[in-house]
Amino acid sequence: MFIYNITTHVAHSIKEVWLDWMEKKHIPEIMQKECFVKYQICKVLEIDETEGVTYAIQFYAESKAQYNRYIEMYATALREDAVRCWGNKTIGFRSLMELIS
Repeated sequence: MFIYNITTHVAHSIKEVWLDWMEKKHIPEIMQKECFVKYQICKVLEIDETEGVTYAIQFYAESKAQYNRYIEMYATALREDAVRCWGNKTIGFRSLMELIS
Protein backbone atom coordinates (compact mmCIF):
# COMPACT_ATOMS: atom_id res chain seq x y z
CA MET A 1 0.00 0.00 0.00
CA PHE A 2 1.23 3.48 -0.87
CA ILE A 3 0.14 6.71 0.80
CA TYR A 4 0.14 9.92 -1.20
CA ASN A 5 0.28 12.68 1.42
CA ILE A 6 -0.57 16.30 0.68
CA THR A 7 0.24 18.66 3.54
CA THR A 8 -1.32 22.11 3.13
CA HIS A 9 -1.02 25.25 5.23
CA VAL A 10 -4.27 27.22 4.94
CA ALA A 11 -4.82 30.88 5.87
CA HIS A 12 -7.26 31.42 8.73
CA SER A 13 -9.44 33.60 6.48
CA ILE A 14 -10.38 30.65 4.24
CA LYS A 15 -9.97 27.57 6.43
CA GLU A 16 -13.68 26.68 6.73
CA VAL A 17 -14.44 27.32 3.05
CA TRP A 18 -11.28 25.50 1.94
CA LEU A 19 -12.08 22.44 4.06
CA ASP A 20 -15.64 22.37 2.70
CA TRP A 21 -14.26 22.61 -0.87
CA MET A 22 -11.85 19.77 -0.17
CA GLU A 23 -14.55 17.50 1.25
CA LYS A 24 -17.27 18.26 -1.31
CA LYS A 25 -15.37 18.99 -4.53
CA HIS A 26 -11.64 18.35 -4.67
CA ILE A 27 -11.37 15.01 -2.85
CA PRO A 28 -14.40 13.53 -4.65
CA GLU A 29 -12.80 14.52 -7.99
CA ILE A 30 -9.59 12.75 -6.98
CA MET A 31 -11.42 9.65 -5.78
CA GLN A 32 -13.42 9.47 -9.04
CA LYS A 33 -10.17 8.75 -10.88
CA GLU A 34 -10.14 5.32 -9.18
CA CYS A 35 -6.42 5.46 -8.38
CA PHE A 36 -6.94 5.46 -4.61
CA VAL A 37 -9.05 3.18 -2.44
CA LYS A 38 -9.52 5.50 0.54
CA TYR A 39 -8.44 8.79 2.04
CA GLN A 40 -8.29 10.59 5.34
CA ILE A 41 -8.02 14.20 6.44
CA CYS A 42 -5.87 15.06 9.45
CA LYS A 43 -5.24 18.36 11.18
CA VAL A 44 -1.56 18.76 12.00
CA LEU A 45 -1.07 19.61 15.68
CA GLU A 46 1.68 21.15 17.76
CA ILE A 47 2.77 23.64 15.13
CA ASP A 48 2.60 27.44 14.96
CA GLU A 49 -0.91 28.45 13.87
CA THR A 50 -0.28 32.19 13.88
CA GLU A 51 -0.87 32.54 10.14
CA GLY A 52 -3.11 29.54 9.50
CA VAL A 53 -3.81 25.88 10.10
CA THR A 54 -2.18 22.85 8.50
CA TYR A 55 -3.90 19.74 7.20
CA ALA A 56 -2.55 16.46 5.87
CA ILE A 57 -4.75 14.67 3.36
CA GLN A 58 -3.68 11.09 2.73
CA PHE A 59 -4.75 9.00 -0.24
CA TYR A 60 -4.17 5.24 -0.22
CA ALA A 61 -3.17 3.44 -3.43
CA GLU A 62 -2.98 -0.34 -3.64
CA SER A 63 0.05 -0.17 -5.94
CA LYS A 64 2.74 2.21 -7.11
CA ALA A 65 1.27 1.82 -10.60
CA GLN A 66 -2.06 3.27 -9.40
CA TYR A 67 -0.25 6.22 -7.81
CA ASN A 68 1.80 6.74 -10.97
CA ARG A 69 -1.36 6.71 -13.08
CA TYR A 70 -2.82 9.47 -10.92
CA ILE A 71 0.34 11.57 -11.14
CA GLU A 72 0.77 11.11 -14.90
CA MET A 73 -2.86 11.53 -15.95
CA TYR A 74 -4.66 13.70 -13.40
CA ALA A 75 -2.46 15.47 -10.85
CA THR A 76 -1.45 18.50 -12.91
CA ALA A 77 -4.98 19.59 -13.79
CA LEU A 78 -6.24 19.08 -10.25
CA ARG A 79 -3.32 21.04 -8.79
CA GLU A 80 -3.94 23.88 -11.25
CA ASP A 81 -7.60 23.96 -10.20
CA ALA A 82 -6.56 24.35 -6.55
CA VAL A 83 -4.20 27.20 -7.40
CA ARG A 84 -6.95 28.96 -9.39
CA CYS A 85 -9.32 28.64 -6.44
CA TRP A 86 -7.02 29.60 -3.57
CA GLY A 87 -3.98 31.40 -4.99
CA ASN A 88 -1.42 32.20 -2.33
CA LYS A 89 -3.79 31.54 0.60
CA THR A 90 -2.54 27.94 0.71
CA ILE A 91 0.93 26.46 0.60
CA GLY A 92 1.40 22.75 0.17
CA PHE A 93 3.87 19.99 -0.35
CA ARG A 94 3.44 16.39 -1.37
CA SER A 95 5.14 13.18 -0.39
CA LEU A 96 4.78 9.50 -1.15
CA MET A 97 5.09 6.90 1.57
CA GLU A 98 5.02 3.14 1.51
CA LEU A 99 3.04 1.41 4.24
CA ILE A 100 5.29 -1.16 5.90
CA SER A 101 3.05 -2.66 8.59
